Amino acid sequence: MKNYIQAGDNLTVVAPSGGTVSGGLYKVGGIIGVAATTEAAGDPVVLKTRGVFDLKKTSAQAWAVGDLVFMNTTTRDVTNVSATGLVLVGVATEIAVNPSATGACRLNGVSAPAPV
Repeated sequence: MKNYIQAGDNLTVVAPSGGTVSGGLYKVGGIIGVAATTEAAGDPVVLKTRGVFDLKKTSAQAWAVGDLVFMNTTTRDVTNVSATGLVLVGVATEIAVNPSATGACRLNGVSAPAPV
């Protein structure tokens, strides 16, 4: 195949306003991913767009396996409650109890508006 570029699990993008912290969830355009490194805004950063990650969640929620999870693009917390202004980022892969600070999420790599 002459037109193959890459698998796409790791994409190098420009770090968003505020920069990135390694392990944090970020949205750059329509791309959702976890930053591989800590970078200043405007610098190149690799986002891991696929895989399962333990991400900061809304503590006062219980999650079931398979729940859709949404990102608040301001706080970068994930939630299993759809609301206006949130973006779909993946699914819960493990049970998360209420309260808990993090939840296991499989990223879908692209953002989509949350259905309300």
